[in-house]
Amino acid sequence: MTQKWWSTAMLDALLAEDAPYGDLTTEALGLEAVPARLTMSMRAPSTLCGVELARDLFLAAGAGAQALAETAVRVPAGEPILMAEGEAGAIFRAWKVAQTLVEYLSGIATLTADIVAAARAVSPDVAVVTTRKTFPGAKAQMIAAIRAGGAYPHRLGLSETLLVFPEHQIFLADPAEGVAALRRTAPEKKVVVEVKTLEEVEGVLPARPDVLQCEKMSPEEIRAVVQRVAQADPAIKVAAAGGVNLSNAAAYAAAGAHVLVTSAPYWAKPADVKVVIGPA
Repeated sequence: MTQKWWSTAMLDALLAEDAPYGDLTTEALGLEAVPARLTMSMRAPSTLCGVELARDLFLAAGAGAQALAETAVRVPAGEPILMAEGEAGAIFRAWKVAQTLVEYLSGIATLTADIVAAARAVSPDVAVVTTRKTFPGAKAQMIAAIRAGGAYPHRLGLSETLLVFPEHQIFLADPAEGVAALRRTAPEKKVVVEVKTLEEVEGVLPARPDVLQCEKMSPEEIRAVVQRVAQADPAIKVAAAGGVNLSNAAAYAAAGAHVLVTSAPYWAKPADVKVVIGPA
């Protein structure tokens, strides 16, 4: 059962954005009350996301609707994922909004699932997490999509995690000073410190952060960091970040990274949803 992350207000806003003053074409043709049926299917195998939201959009528009598949399931091409029936006015009102959301979200979910599979094929325990670089205003939708693909959010925002960037450190006399201050202020939180070079790793290690986030390092450099951290403090986790994608996720996992931090799923190509509309 997919956890519902959308509200009635979101459904109403999505529909209103596309048809703020009604559907001029459908109304002018006199088709509003004609019985109609819509079916959706995927044109290529995809990890599905958003079909339940699409169903609720049709319900909010005044049609009947049923999701025939579930979010996070890999569905084959051609298999129906949703059916809606009702007056054509309701079907046409929700059609494109519902289709487009399923396309974008399933595209993200599919690429996420592929990255997770590639990484875990060589390192079954590696964590795949995504950055906070969601499109502004679409965080709920995009986080739902990466969750459907098997990843988790690295940071939902600035308010709930501790991540010290080099841009923070230029204001500090010593990296250890910042880590110590964070442990005093928020002792229940993990402290993550971003590093960009092996020299920066050596400078931060004495502070014993919980996680070293290695920005834009190569897999070979990650392997060196993992080996150095194992010598200094095996409890410290190594995260590879910056440029992690489907083509290199396996290499970073094989290098020993405990965490892969990626933004790649957010720029995934949308899935292709086939829609058929006809008389009920």
